[in-house]
Amino acid sequence: MRKGVFSAVMALLAMGFWLSAARAQAETEVDVALVLAVDVSRSMDPDEQELQRQGFMEAFRSPLVHDAIRKGIVGRIIVTYVEWSGVDYQTVIVPWTIIDGPESAMKFADGLDNAPIGRTRRTSISGAIDFSAKLLDRTGVEPLRRVIDISGDGPNSSGRGVMAARDEAVAKGITINGLPIMLKRPSGFGDMENLDLYYKDCVIGGEGAFLIPVRERQHFAEAIRTKIIREIAALPAPSPLIQTVQTQSPSACPEGDRGMYRWDRN
Repeated sequence: MRKGVFSAVMALLAMGFWLSAARAQAETEVDVALVLAVDVSRSMDPDEQELQRQGFMEAFRSPLVHDAIRKGIVGRIIVTYVEWSGVDYQTVIVPWTIIDGPESAMKFADGLDNAPIGRTRRTSISGAIDFSAKLLDRTGVEPLRRVIDISGDGPNSSGRGVMAARDEAVAKGITINGLPIMLKRPSGFGDMENLDLYYKDCVIGGEGAFLIPVRERQHFAEAIRTKIIREIAALPAPSPLIQTVQTQSPSACPEGDRGMYRWDRN
């Protein structure tokens, strides 16, 4: 009898420990760990940079984004906002923040509203990817998915090859999505005729990777909101703005420090 009671007590203790461990794991899980990596190089006009920042702020204040977070498997995400330009410039503007409802989403947007916007030289997409991948190793939580969201208005112009950085991140299970900003016609060195094709072939990658080009100022906020909702939900979106990865990259992608750009694949 005593042996039976002892066994029952041990079974209850074991179940208690298991439930406690399961509860602790649940508390550290999030649907997605998302790095918002935003270009602040000098090729971006100050008003374009402000438009970009406002677009992200509006997205996290949007009930549509709040609803997407709530409907996730876990119901919360973790996000950080990074500004980048040259190979040696990546700055965390808002650190990793758990967002589990409208209040925390608004707080994240307020953090962006209160921070000044940087503006420096060169464009190192590879540096932004490498920096973001390191951040994703230090979230302190267990994300179901890990995503880097790259926005910028030009090709890689400093640092190592962008394809090498992308491929290393993808090999770690990270998805890279893109927001190529195409508000101005190419006019000089470092500009690219078809930046969306460059992003599609050379920058984005991983499971479910996609890009949304921004060609009109009035579409900026909508593009950012659509992109974040899809990244949170990990579901196909009906928006005609979205372009997905369909093929492998071409044999080579031009790098910014090797000359002028025109990206034609016809």
